[in-house]
Amino acid sequence: MSRTITASVAGLIVLVLILFNTTFTVNFHELAVTTRLGHPAGIVREPGLHLKLPFFIDTVAKLDTRSQLVRSPLVTVQTADDQQVLVQAYLLWKIGEEDEQAQSFYNSYGSLAGVERELETLLQGSVAQVGGYRFDELIGADSKLTEAEASILQDVRANAPTGVVPLSIGISRIVFPPKTTTAVMRRMSAVQETLANLEEARGNSEANTIKQQATAQAQIIRDFAEQWAASIEARGNEEATRYYEQMREHADLAIFLSWLETLRAGLRGSTTFVTDMTRAPFHLIDLDSPVDEGGIPRPAVEIDAGIAGDDR
Repeated sequence: MSRTITASVAGLIVLVLILFNTTFTVNFHELAVTTRLGHPAGIVREPGLHLKLPFFIDTVAKLDTRSQLVRSPLVTVQTADDQQVLVQAYLLWKIGEEDEQAQSFYNSYGSLAGVERELETLLQGSVAQVGGYRFDELIGADSKLTEAEASILQDVRANAPTGVVPLSIGISRIVFPPKTTTAVMRRMSAVQETLANLEEARGNSEANTIKQQATAQAQIIRDFAEQWAASIEARGNEEATRYYEQMREHADLAIFLSWLETLRAGLRGSTTFVTDMTRAPFHLIDLDSPVDEGGIPRPAVEIDAGIAGDDR
Protein backbone atom coordinates (compact mmCIF):
# COMPACT_ATOMS: atom_id res chain seq x y z
CA MET A 1 0.00 0.00 0.00
CA SER A 2 2.78 2.41 0.91
CA ARG A 3 4.62 1.61 -2.33
CA THR A 4 1.51 2.51 -4.29
CA ILE A 5 1.21 5.88 -2.56
CA THR A 6 4.88 6.62 -3.09
CA ALA A 7 4.64 5.75 -6.76
CA SER A 8 1.53 7.91 -7.15
CA VAL A 9 3.21 10.90 -5.53
CA ALA A 10 6.32 10.44 -7.65
CA GLY A 11 4.23 10.14 -10.80
CA LEU A 12 2.34 13.33 -9.85
CA ILE A 13 5.60 15.20 -9.31
CA VAL A 14 6.93 14.03 -12.67
CA LEU A 15 3.68 15.11 -14.31
CA VAL A 16 3.90 18.54 -12.74
CA LEU A 17 7.48 18.92 -13.92
CA ILE A 18 6.54 17.88 -17.42
CA LEU A 19 3.61 20.33 -17.49
CA PHE A 20 5.85 23.11 -16.09
CA ASN A 21 8.41 22.54 -18.82
CA THR A 22 5.96 22.06 -21.68
CA THR A 23 3.40 24.83 -21.00
CA PHE A 24 3.33 28.59 -20.44
CA THR A 25 0.60 31.17 -19.95
CA VAL A 26 0.08 34.57 -21.55
CA ASN A 27 -1.91 37.30 -19.79
CA PHE A 28 -4.23 39.66 -21.68
CA HIS A 29 -1.69 42.51 -21.41
CA GLU A 30 1.32 40.46 -22.52
CA LEU A 31 2.91 38.89 -25.55
CA ALA A 32 5.36 35.97 -25.51
CA VAL A 33 8.48 35.78 -27.64
CA THR A 34 9.44 32.10 -28.19
CA THR A 35 12.92 30.92 -29.10
CA ARG A 36 13.84 27.40 -30.20
CA LEU A 37 17.44 26.40 -29.80
CA GLY A 38 18.45 30.08 -29.89
CA HIS A 39 16.47 30.97 -33.00
CA PRO A 40 13.20 32.97 -33.09
CA ALA A 41 10.21 30.65 -33.07
CA GLY A 42 7.35 33.17 -33.18
CA ILE A 43 5.23 35.60 -31.21
CA VAL A 44 2.30 34.46 -29.09
CA ARG A 45 -0.34 37.12 -28.30
CA GLU A 46 -3.38 34.97 -27.51
CA PRO A 47 -4.09 34.96 -23.75
CA GLY A 48 -4.26 31.57 -22.05
CA LEU A 49 -2.30 28.31 -21.73
CA HIS A 50 0.15 27.34 -24.51
CA LEU A 51 2.49 24.39 -25.18
CA LYS A 52 6.23 24.41 -25.78
CA LEU A 53 9.06 21.90 -26.05
CA PRO A 54 10.55 21.10 -22.65
CA PHE A 55 13.78 22.12 -20.99
CA PHE A 56 16.28 24.13 -23.04
CA ILE A 57 14.70 23.46 -26.43
CA ASP A 58 12.09 26.24 -26.27
CA THR A 59 12.48 29.40 -24.18
CA VAL A 60 9.75 31.99 -23.63
CA ALA A 61 10.17 35.75 -22.80
CA LYS A 62 7.14 37.86 -21.94
CA LEU A 63 6.77 41.57 -22.72
CA ASP A 64 4.14 43.99 -21.41
CA THR A 65 2.04 45.45 -24.23
CA ARG A 66 0.50 48.25 -22.15
CA SER A 67 1.49 51.90 -22.52
CA GLN A 68 4.72 52.81 -20.75
CA LEU A 69 5.83 56.16 -19.32
CA VAL A 70 9.26 57.76 -19.62
CA ARG A 71 10.23 61.16 -18.20
CA SER A 72 13.10 63.36 -19.27
CA PRO A 73 15.26 65.29 -16.81
CA LEU A 74 15.03 69.07 -16.67
CA VAL A 75 16.58 70.33 -19.89
CA THR A 76 17.91 73.88 -20.35
CA VAL A 77 16.41 75.37 -23.52
CA GLN A 78 17.04 78.76 -25.12
CA THR A 79 13.72 80.15 -26.39
CA ALA A 80 13.30 82.22 -29.55
CA ASP A 81 13.32 85.44 -27.48
CA ASP A 82 16.60 84.47 -25.74
CA GLN A 83 15.03 83.34 -22.47
CA GLN A 84 16.65 80.40 -20.69
CA VAL A 85 14.07 77.97 -19.33
CA LEU A 86 14.14 74.49 -17.82
CA VAL A 87 11.76 72.06 -19.57
CA GLN A 88 10.69 68.58 -18.50
CA ALA A 89 8.60 66.30 -20.74
CA TYR A 90 7.13 62.80 -20.62
CA LEU A 91 6.62 60.16 -23.31
CA LEU A 92 3.93 57.49 -23.54
CA TRP A 93 5.02 54.55 -25.70
CA LYS A 94 4.39 50.85 -26.25
CA ILE A 95 5.73 47.89 -28.20
CA GLY A 96 4.54 47.75 -31.82
CA GLU A 97 1.47 45.72 -32.78
CA GLU A 98 3.26 43.81 -35.56
CA ASP A 99 5.08 40.59 -34.74
CA GLU A 100 8.16 41.83 -36.56
CA GLN A 101 8.24 44.93 -34.35
CA ALA A 102 7.95 42.84 -31.19
CA GLN A 103 10.65 40.43 -32.39
CA SER A 104 13.00 43.29 -33.33
CA PHE A 105 12.42 44.96 -29.97
CA TYR A 106 13.22 41.75 -28.11
CA ASN A 107 16.32 41.12 -30.19
CA SER A 108 17.59 44.66 -29.53
CA TYR A 109 16.70 45.20 -25.87
CA GLY A 110 15.39 41.97 -24.37
CA SER A 111 13.07 43.78 -21.91
CA LEU A 112 11.27 47.06 -21.28
CA ALA A 113 13.92 48.21 -18.85
CA GLY A 114 16.58 47.82 -21.52
CA VAL A 115 15.12 50.59 -23.71
CA GLU A 116 14.15 53.16 -21.04
CA ARG A 117 17.57 54.81 -20.87
CA GLU A 118 17.71 55.22 -24.64
CA LEU A 119 14.21 56.69 -24.70
CA GLU A 120 15.12 59.18 -21.94
CA THR A 121 18.13 60.32 -23.96
CA LEU A 122 16.02 60.61 -27.12
CA LEU A 123 13.31 62.59 -25.31
CA GLN A 124 15.90 64.86 -23.71
CA GLY A 125 17.29 65.75 -27.15
CA SER A 126 13.85 66.27 -28.71
CA VAL A 127 12.83 68.74 -25.99
CA ALA A 128 15.06 71.26 -27.82
CA GLN A 129 12.11 71.76 -30.23
CA VAL A 130 10.72 74.14 -27.59
CA GLY A 131 13.50 76.56 -28.53
CA GLY A 132 11.59 77.48 -31.68
CA TYR A 133 8.98 79.37 -29.63
CA ARG A 134 9.02 82.55 -27.58
CA PHE A 135 8.48 82.26 -23.85
CA ASP A 136 5.15 84.09 -24.00
CA GLU A 137 3.99 81.51 -26.58
CA LEU A 138 4.50 78.69 -24.08
CA ILE A 139 2.36 80.05 -21.24
CA GLY A 140 -1.15 81.39 -20.86
CA ALA A 141 -4.54 80.34 -22.18
CA ASP A 142 -3.57 81.02 -25.83
CA SER A 143 -0.18 79.32 -25.66
CA LYS A 144 1.31 77.17 -28.42
CA LEU A 145 2.24 74.45 -25.95
CA THR A 146 0.23 71.81 -27.85
CA GLU A 147 2.04 72.70 -31.05
CA ALA A 148 5.40 72.43 -29.27
CA GLU A 149 4.44 68.99 -27.90
CA ALA A 150 3.49 67.87 -31.41
CA SER A 151 6.92 68.98 -32.68
CA ILE A 152 8.66 66.98 -29.96
CA LEU A 153 6.52 63.91 -30.74
CA GLN A 154 7.34 64.17 -34.43
CA ASP A 155 11.05 64.29 -33.68
CA VAL A 156 10.82 61.32 -31.30
CA ARG A 157 8.93 59.24 -33.86
CA ALA A 158 11.53 60.01 -36.48
CA ASN A 159 14.29 58.65 -34.23
CA ALA A 160 12.39 56.00 -32.23
CA PRO A 161 14.25 52.76 -31.41
CA THR A 162 13.32 49.53 -33.17
CA GLY A 163 9.94 48.16 -32.18
CA VAL A 164 8.99 51.24 -30.09
CA VAL A 165 5.81 53.12 -31.01
CA PRO A 166 5.63 56.63 -29.43
CA LEU A 167 2.03 57.46 -28.51
CA SER A 168 2.03 60.97 -27.07
CA ILE A 169 4.25 63.68 -25.63
CA GLY A 170 3.46 66.07 -22.81
CA ILE A 171 5.40 68.99 -21.30
CA SER A 172 5.01 68.73 -17.54
CA ARG A 173 7.21 71.63 -16.38
CA ILE A 174 8.54 74.92 -17.73
CA VAL A 175 10.48 76.88 -15.12
CA PHE A 176 13.22 79.46 -14.97
CA PRO A 177 16.70 78.53 -13.75
CA PRO A 178 17.33 79.56 -10.10
CA LYS A 179 19.36 82.66 -11.05
CA THR A 180 16.81 83.75 -13.61
CA THR A 181 14.01 83.15 -11.12
CA THR A 182 15.75 85.41 -8.61
CA ALA A 183 16.20 88.13 -11.25
CA VAL A 184 12.57 87.81 -12.31
CA MET A 185 11.40 88.04 -8.70
CA ARG A 186 13.50 91.17 -8.21
CA ARG A 187 12.11 92.66 -11.40
CA MET A 188 8.57 91.80 -10.31
CA SER A 189 9.26 93.35 -6.91
CA ALA A 190 10.54 96.52 -8.58
CA VAL A 191 7.48 96.66 -10.82
CA GLN A 192 5.17 96.16 -7.84
CA GLU A 193 7.01 98.88 -5.92
CA THR A 194 6.67 101.24 -8.89
CA LEU A 195 2.96 100.48 -9.13
CA ALA A 196 2.61 101.03 -5.38
CA ASN A 197 4.38 104.40 -5.67
CA LEU A 198 2.11 105.38 -8.55
CA GLU A 199 -0.97 104.41 -6.55
CA GLU A 200 0.36 106.33 -3.53
CA ALA A 201 1.01 109.41 -5.69
CA ARG A 202 -2.46 109.14 -7.20
CA GLY A 203 -3.97 108.80 -3.72
CA ASN A 204 -2.03 111.83 -2.47
CA SER A 205 -3.17 113.83 -5.51
CA GLU A 206 -6.80 112.89 -4.90
CA ALA A 207 -6.40 113.70 -1.19
CA ASN A 208 -4.93 117.12 -2.01
CA THR A 209 -7.78 117.77 -4.45
CA ILE A 210 -10.34 116.86 -1.78
CA LYS A 211 -8.56 119.08 0.77
CA GLN A 212 -8.49 122.00 -1.66
CA GLN A 213 -12.18 121.54 -2.45
CA ALA A 214 -12.99 121.33 1.27
CA THR A 215 -10.90 124.46 1.96
CA ALA A 216 -12.62 126.34 -0.86
CA GLN A 217 -16.08 125.28 0.36
CA ALA A 218 -15.14 126.20 3.95
CA GLN A 219 -13.98 129.64 2.77
CA ILE A 220 -17.23 130.10 0.86
CA ILE A 221 -19.18 129.17 4.00
CA ARG A 222 -17.07 131.56 6.13
CA ASP A 223 -17.53 134.38 3.63
CA PHE A 224 -21.28 133.76 3.58
CA ALA A 225 -21.39 133.65 7.40
CA GLU A 226 -19.39 136.89 7.65
CA GLN A 227 -21.67 138.57 5.13
CA TRP A 228 -24.73 137.32 7.00
CA ALA A 229 -23.25 138.47 10.33
CA ALA A 230 -22.44 141.88 8.85
CA SER A 231 -25.99 142.10 7.54
CA ILE A 232 -27.39 141.20 10.98
CA GLU A 233 -25.02 143.69 12.62
CA ALA A 234 -26.05 146.43 10.21
CA ARG A 235 -29.71 145.66 10.85
CA GLY A 236 -29.04 145.67 14.60
CA ASN A 237 -27.23 148.99 14.37
CA GLU A 238 -30.11 150.36 12.36
CA GLU A 239 -32.59 149.17 14.99
CA ALA A 240 -30.37 150.48 17.79
CA THR A 241 -30.12 153.86 16.08
CA ARG A 242 -33.87 154.00 15.74
CA TYR A 243 -34.31 153.13 19.44
CA TYR A 244 -31.60 155.62 20.38
CA GLU A 245 -33.40 158.36 18.51
CA GLN A 246 -36.61 157.42 20.29
CA MET A 247 -34.80 157.50 23.61
CA ARG A 248 -33.42 160.95 22.83
CA GLU A 249 -36.96 162.19 22.36
CA HIS A 250 -37.82 160.85 25.85
CA ALA A 251 -34.55 161.26 27.72
CA ASP A 252 -36.18 161.33 31.13
CA LEU A 253 -37.94 158.04 30.48
CA ALA A 254 -34.71 156.49 29.26
CA ILE A 255 -32.91 157.62 32.41
CA PHE A 256 -35.71 156.26 34.55
CA LEU A 257 -35.60 152.89 32.80
CA SER A 258 -31.83 152.69 33.22
CA TRP A 259 -32.28 153.45 36.92
CA LEU A 260 -34.78 150.64 37.22
CA GLU A 261 -32.50 148.22 35.39
CA THR A 262 -29.57 149.16 37.61
CA LEU A 263 -31.66 148.83 40.75
CA ARG A 264 -33.01 145.41 39.60
CA ALA A 265 -29.47 144.16 38.95
CA GLY A 266 -28.19 145.48 42.29
CA LEU A 267 -30.99 144.02 44.39
CA ARG A 268 -30.91 140.56 42.80
CA GLY A 269 -30.50 137.80 45.39
CA SER A 270 -29.71 138.36 49.05
CA THR A 271 -28.06 141.82 49.03
CA THR A 272 -27.41 144.29 51.82
CA PHE A 273 -26.74 147.92 50.92
CA VAL A 274 -25.68 150.81 53.11
CA THR A 275 -26.08 153.77 50.83
CA ASP A 276 -27.39 157.25 50.47
CA MET A 277 -31.09 157.02 49.57
CA THR A 278 -30.96 160.47 47.99
CA ARG A 279 -28.73 159.32 45.16
CA ALA A 280 -29.76 157.51 41.93
CA PRO A 281 -30.90 154.91 41.49
CA PHE A 282 -31.64 154.14 45.15
CA HIS A 283 -33.82 157.22 45.44
CA LEU A 284 -36.48 155.19 43.65
CA ILE A 285 -37.18 153.23 46.79
CA ASP A 286 -37.37 156.38 48.87
CA LEU A 287 -41.02 157.35 49.03
CA ASP A 288 -40.06 160.91 50.00
CA SER A 289 -38.06 161.55 46.84
CA PRO A 290 -39.21 164.59 44.87
CA VAL A 291 -40.81 164.04 41.46
CA ASP A 292 -40.56 166.09 38.29
CA GLU A 293 -43.30 167.33 36.03
CA GLY A 294 -43.63 163.92 34.42
CA GLY A 295 -44.10 162.21 37.74
CA ILE A 296 -40.65 160.57 37.73
CA PRO A 297 -38.83 160.52 41.11
CA ARG A 298 -35.67 162.56 41.06
CA PRO A 299 -32.58 162.16 43.30
CA ALA A 300 -32.36 164.89 45.93
CA VAL A 301 -28.65 165.48 45.28
CA GLU A 302 -29.19 166.42 41.66
CA ILE A 303 -32.12 168.75 42.65
CA ASP A 304 -30.01 170.45 45.28
CA ALA A 305 -27.19 170.83 42.82
CA GLY A 306 -29.56 172.27 40.31
CA ILE A 307 -31.01 174.72 42.86
CA ALA A 308 -27.55 175.79 44.00
CA GLY A 309 -26.62 176.44 40.41
CA ASP A 310 -29.73 178.54 39.88
CA ASP A 311 -28.91 180.60 43.01
CA ARG A 312 -25.49 181.37 41.65
